[in-house]
Amino acid sequence: MLTDPALSLPLLFFVGIAAGFVDAIAGGGGLLSVPALMWTGMTPIQALATNKLQATFGTFTATTNYIRNGIVPLKELRLAVILTFIGSAAGAIMIQQLPNQLLEDFIPFLLICFALYFLFAHKVGEQDRHKRITPAVFGLLFGTSLGFYDGFFGPGTGSFFMFAFVSLLGYSLQKAVGGTKLLNFTSNFAALLVFLFSGQILWLIGFVMGAGQVIGGYLGSHVTLRHGSQIIRPLLVIVSVSMALKLLLG
Repeated sequence: MLTDPALSLPLLFFVGIAAGFVDAIAGGGGLLSVPALMWTGMTPIQALATNKLQATFGTFTATTNYIRNGIVPLKELRLAVILTFIGSAAGAIMIQQLPNQLLEDFIPFLLICFALYFLFAHKVGEQDRHKRITPAVFGLLFGTSLGFYDGFFGPGTGSFFMFAFVSLLGYSLQKAVGGTKLLNFTSNFAALLVFLFSGQILWLIGFVMGAGQVIGGYLGSHVTLRHGSQIIRPLLVIVSVSMALKLLLG
């Protein structure tokens, strides 16, 4: 652990690239970026706040590319965007009321749970399927709740959104990635606005990792558009297993 986060800038830049790449394809980039930020010696609140800054760059880059290629159903997800924004802002406000020690004990437990979930989650289809709920209900249930979670903690939000898009709205994996990045960007941006007033963001670290996120988000979104589910499923498993081993052994 480093006492001065600025000493690890080169490494954090490359973590930003990796996190942006992973997040653009399968979600879960926070599983890389949050532990890396905490490794530098930041408090949990500083890590979460700075993570929102750097992640906003990657999700914006990937979302823009997906919109340009027509796999983001913007009209269908308008309500979900609004509710995700509200939920995320509420989560970011609440997380600042909790003591650091509680977060330090809670974060590794959550990361292990997410890794296990990603590993054992059911496989999803490659084509659009029948919708089980309407986009409005989806926005109310998942935009609000997952937005709140993303503002409160964050890692794994993208994968939860993807699973919900596929299993409940019947989206193909590629379309689900597009919708997920739109809502992920929304929640990141909403939480970032809240954290702007907290004084907890380490700006230099955030901008350095953000530069890496732009590169990773751009590359990851292009890989998704080209290879679709062939890369999404394997990457989910690899990220999950790697993080679980790191936490259990380290």
